[in-house]
Amino acid sequence: MKALLAKKIGMTQIFDEAGVMTPVTVLEAGPCVITQLKNAERDGYNGVQIGFGEAKHQPKPQAGHLAAAKANSRHLAEYRLDDTADMSVGDELKADVFAVGDSIQVTAISKGKGFAGTIKRHNFHRGPKTHGSHNYRAPGSIGAGYPQHVFKGQKMAGQMGNKQVTVKNLKIMEVDAANNVLVVRGAVPGPKKSLVMVKG
Repeated sequence: MKALLAKKIGMTQIFDEAGVMTPVTVLEAGPCVITQLKNAERDGYNGVQIGFGEAKHQPKPQAGHLAAAKANSRHLAEYRLDDTADMSVGDELKADVFAVGDSIQVTAISKGKGFAGTIKRHNFHRGPKTHGSHNYRAPGSIGAGYPQHVFKGQKMAGQMGNKQVTVKNLKIMEVDAANNVLVVRGAVPGPKKSLVMVKG
């Protein structure tokens, strides 16, 4: 299974033999523990639940759930699989499940930007600043006489960021199995120390 939970450490850059610079994101990927196996007979689908990190204070229901895996995981995530026959509860997954050159997708919560206007949020143009205009950053008209209401989904000011974002086709540049570190080409959503779901 090529899937892990990871923590975003930050961004840096690496250089190849020709001196070409590549921006990369460094992820602390694993170790993850298999905490539960799902099967089609009992759950209606095949899947695996994995845990990552250490919890300071584990709620009793979750501690009971993790007892079979002998884990104290802070984060849990589930991945659907075609077959889980070669897996068992308590198995440990590390960064070496991935290899250099693998194409992955990452899912994380993007940085929250707060309440933002249409120029920042949707790349609207500002209005003219001359001839007495006061329409610098206003969104402009949002409807007409008919149908006498504003359509849903209209691009307007509002909450920006703080949403689940998936970025596909990122390439793994380096794998440090000893320290459970993945170096991924390009940017990964979210701030530093945020939780990232990595899937091959």
